[in-house]
Amino acid sequence: MRLCGIWMLLAALQVVVLLVEAEGSLSSKQGLLPCIRGFTQEEYIIKMDKELAKGQTVFNVSFMNCSKGKVWFEVRDTSNFKVSEDGVVYALQRLSLVEKEKEVVVVVYAQDLQSKQVWKTRVHLLLRPDGNRAGPEQLESSNATLTQRVPEILFPWHSVVVRGDGTLRRVKRDWVIPPINVPENSRGQFPEDLVRIRSDRDKNRMLRYSVTGPGADQPPTGIFIINPISGQLSVTKPLDREHISNFHLRAHAVDLNGNQVENPIDIVINVIDQNDNRPEFTHTTFNGSVPEGSKPGSFVMTVTAVDKDDPKTTNGMLRYKILSQNPQSPSPNMFTINNKTGDIITVAAGLDREKVTQYTLIIQATDMEGSSTYGLSNTATTVIKITDVNDNPPEFTTDTFFGEVHENRVNVIVANLTVTDKDQPHTAAWSAVYRIIAGDPTGHFSIPTDPTSNEGLLTVVKPIDFELTRSFMLTVEAENEALLARGIHLPRQSTATVSVRILDINESPEFSPNPKSIKLEEGLTAGSLLTTFTAQDPDRFMRQIIRYSKMYDPANWLEIDPVNGRISTITILDRESAYVKNNFYNVTFMASDNGIPPASGTGTLQMYLLDINDNAPHVFPPEVEMCERPDPNSINITASDTDLNPNAGPFAFELTNRPLDVRRNWTLNRLSGEYAQLRLRIGSLASGIYKIPIMITDSGNLPMSNTSFLRVKVCQCDHHGDCVDMERIIATGLGTGAIIAILLCIIILLVLVLLFVMWMKRRDKERQAKQLLIDPEDDVRDNILKYDEEGGGEEDQDYDLSQLQQPDALEPECVKVGIRRLDERPLHHDHQYPLRSAAPHPGDIGDFIHEGLKAADNDPTAPPYDSLLVFDYEGSGSTAGSLSSLHSSLSCGDQDYDYLGDWGPRFRKLADLYGGGDD
Repeated sequence: MRLCGIWMLLAALQVVVLLVEAEGSLSSKQGLLPCIRGFTQEEYIIKMDKELAKGQTVFNVSFMNCSKGKVWFEVRDTSNFKVSEDGVVYALQRLSLVEKEKEVVVVVYAQDLQSKQVWKTRVHLLLRPDGNRAGPEQLESSNATLTQRVPEILFPWHSVVVRGDGTLRRVKRDWVIPPINVPENSRGQFPEDLVRIRSDRDKNRMLRYSVTGPGADQPPTGIFIINPISGQLSVTKPLDREHISNFHLRAHAVDLNGNQVENPIDIVINVIDQNDNRPEFTHTTFNGSVPEGSKPGSFVMTVTAVDKDDPKTTNGMLRYKILSQNPQSPSPNMFTINNKTGDIITVAAGLDREKVTQYTLIIQATDMEGSSTYGLSNTATTVIKITDVNDNPPEFTTDTFFGEVHENRVNVIVANLTVTDKDQPHTAAWSAVYRIIAGDPTGHFSIPTDPTSNEGLLTVVKPIDFELTRSFMLTVEAENEALLARGIHLPRQSTATVSVRILDINESPEFSPNPKSIKLEEGLTAGSLLTTFTAQDPDRFMRQIIRYSKMYDPANWLEIDPVNGRISTITILDRESAYVKNNFYNVTFMASDNGIPPASGTGTLQMYLLDINDNAPHVFPPEVEMCERPDPNSINITASDTDLNPNAGPFAFELTNRPLDVRRNWTLNRLSGEYAQLRLRIGSLASGIYKIPIMITDSGNLPMSNTSFLRVKVCQCDHHGDCVDMERIIATGLGTGAIIAILLCIIILLVLVLLFVMWMKRRDKERQAKQLLIDPEDDVRDNILKYDEEGGGEEDQDYDLSQLQQPDALEPECVKVGIRRLDERPLHHDHQYPLRSAAPHPGDIGDFIHEGLKAADNDPTAPPYDSLLVFDYEGSGSTAGSLSSLHSSLSCGDQDYDYLGDWGPRFRKLADLYGGGDD
C-alpha cells in the first residue's frame, strides 16, 4: 500500500511537470496554446505524518498567473491552516491527524485584486499508514507541483514528453532531486537522515555517491554527509537559519572506476525557521514630538523593531502595543499605535504644552503576530515632547507707560514696554513684535525688542524739535513673531498707551544755507567784501546774541565780522594755490550764542575761484639730453602754464636774439599750439650743458610772455643712443665745481699725511740725538735731568765748566785730525771712520749706553759722539754762565787736560785728544 501511494505521487508529479514543459514548449515555439490563469491542479493528494508542529509548512500550491494582476491566496472554512502570498500553506497551531478523520480537506482560494475573479483548488491530506516521521516538503512558488520528503526517492531513467503535434515519446532525463526542508535547532540524534539519493542505474552496476559545496566539503565543512553506497544524505549538527538560510550542494554519482554515471545535479536544502529570536527595537529610547492642540488622528512618530526570524512566517511577524503612558493627563489614552507598522498617533484632544510638556510611553513588540502565549516580546521607551504653538498672545503689564526725552536726541531709549507670554520662552511664539499704530505720523519713534527680556524698547530715531512738538501720545500693539493659532485672537491687553514728554535744551545756531557757495575771480585785493554769512538760533523762545568767528582757513585769506557775519579778504586770492582743489576753496566759520551752556554751530563757505591770466608759461621739460652727434637732431618741447584755458595754450615759441650763438646753432619750429621742435643746425656739439633761452607767450586776454631756459645736456652716447655712465653721472648733477672740491679734499688729505710722517721722523731723530752713552762704572742716570727750559741744571752739577771751551772759538791749530762736531759736516775727507750701529728705540738705556761704550773703546779713532753736546747760544746774562768760557784760553797748550783722566775712560780719551802732543 505504501509503495502504491509513492508511485501514485510520482506519477502525478511527472504528469504535471510534463504538462508544464509541454505548455512552455508549445507557447514559446509555436504560440498555439494560450496561457490560462488558474491553479495547475484542481485537487492535490498529500500524505502527512500524524503530528504537525505549529508553523510547519504543509504543502505548496502552484498558480499560473500569466503575467497579469496580483493574486491574493486565502484558506477558508478552517482556522488550522494559512496560506502565504507565495502559495505556501502552513499550520497555524499544533495538529494531530490521529484525532481527526483519516482525510482532511483544505480548500485554497485565489482572488484577483482588481477583477475580483476567484479560483480554488482542493488539497486532501491523508495520514501516512506507517506513521514514518517524514514531514511534508515546501516548494518554491515557481515549482509546478508538490513533493513530500521521503526516506527514498527513485527517479526512472526514461520519461514521457509531449511532441509538438500532440504525440508522446520517451526521452532520456537527467537526475532530479527536489528541494529539502530541514528545521533549524533540531534536538534529534545526529547524524539525522534527510533523504536517500538513488539513481536508476544502480540496478546493473555498483555506484558511489558524493556531495560537494558549502556545508559539505567547503566551509562550513562537515554539516552534511552522504553514505557513498546507499546514497543516504544526513545532517550532522543543528542548523541556524539566521546564520545560513539555505545550502546549495551538488550531488555526484560515479561507478567503481570513478566514471561519471549521472550528470552532477544541485540539491537545495532550505532551513525551516523556528521562533528562537526575540524582537529587538532599533533604539532603546525613541524621541518624537507633536504640536500642542493637535487633533485626534495626528501622526506623532514611528517605532521600529526587527526580528531575525523569517519574516514570511509568523515567527518574524511583529505586533506593537502601548503598555503604559506617563503622565495620564488629561486622559490615560492620549495615544495609540498601529500594531503592524508601529505608527503612533493621537486619539484624544487636549494636548497643552503649558500643562504637560512631554509624555513617556512604554511600547511592546511581540512576534508570532502578537500571540501572548507563544510569541516572544521586548519593550522600548518612547518620549513624546509637546511642542509649543502660538496659542497665547502677549499681554502688556499695564495700560499706560510714561517717558521723557530731550529734544534733538536720537537713539535714546524713552521707555521700556513689558509684556507677559505663556508660550515657551525664546521661541517665535513667545518673542514679541511691537508696532506703533497711532500717535507718530512722522516716524520719530521705533520699538525694537530686547531678545533676552522680550521688552519693547521705545527709541527716538529722528530728532524732535521742542519748538514744534512738546509731547507725544502713542498707541502701541504687541504681537508674536509667529502667527496665532487658528481660533486665537488678540485680546485688549495686547494694546497699550505711551505718553512721551519732550524737554527743551539750548540748541546750536544754524547757518543757512550750509554750505554756502559763491563764485568770484582770483586776484581780488585785500579788504574786498565777498558776502554775508549769518546763522539763526532755533530757540525762538530765548533771546540770545550770536557771535561769529573763523574756524578753518588754511591759506588765511578771509576774515568775518563777529557781529554781522560779513566776510572780506585779508590777502590776494590765488586760484593756483596748493589749498585750492578743483577751483574750490572751503572756509569754515562758527556761530556761538550766549546761552547756558553756550551752544555753537558751524557753516562752510565754498568759494569757486575763476581763473585769470596771472601766470606766465614755462618750457617743459626743463632739461633734455642729446648726443654729440644726434640722430635725429631734434627735440620736441611744450609749455606748462598753471592757468586754465583760455589763459594757457595755444602757445607761441621763439628763440631769443641773445646770445648770438643760439640762433646760429639752433632753430625752433612750431608744431602745434602746444608743441614746438628744437633742431640743431650743425652736425655735432661738444659734451656739456647748454642753456637755450626760449620765449613762450600764452593766449590770455592779456597775453603773458616769459623767457625760460631749456637745459640741453650733450653727452657721448653708445650704439643705442644712450649717454654713457660718466656723462650720466655728470648729467645727474655732479658738476665741475663738485669735482674740483673733491680733488682739493684729496690733496689736503695727502699733505696732512705727509706732514704727519715728517713729524714722526723728526721726532725719532730728536729722540736718538738725546740718547747719552754712559759707562756702566759711572752710571749717572739719577743725576741727568731734562728740563723744558734750556740753561737749567748746571747749578745741580759739580763740574768745572771753565775747563770746556766753545768749539768754534778754538784756534785752527787746536783742531786735531779726527775731531769733529756731531752737528757739522766734516771738512776733511782724508779719513773715513767706521760708524757704529745704534738701536733707534732701545729697550733699556743702560744696555744702549753699554753697547755704545764698548764700541767706542774698541775704536781708537772714534770721536766722542756720546759726550759732545751742542747748545744754542742764548746770549749773556745767564746765572749759570755762558759756554763762551770754553774760550778762556787762546792756545791749546795753555789748557791742562790731565785731570779728565780721573773722570772715567771716556774723559780719559778726551784728555788724550786735547792734551796730547802732535801724535
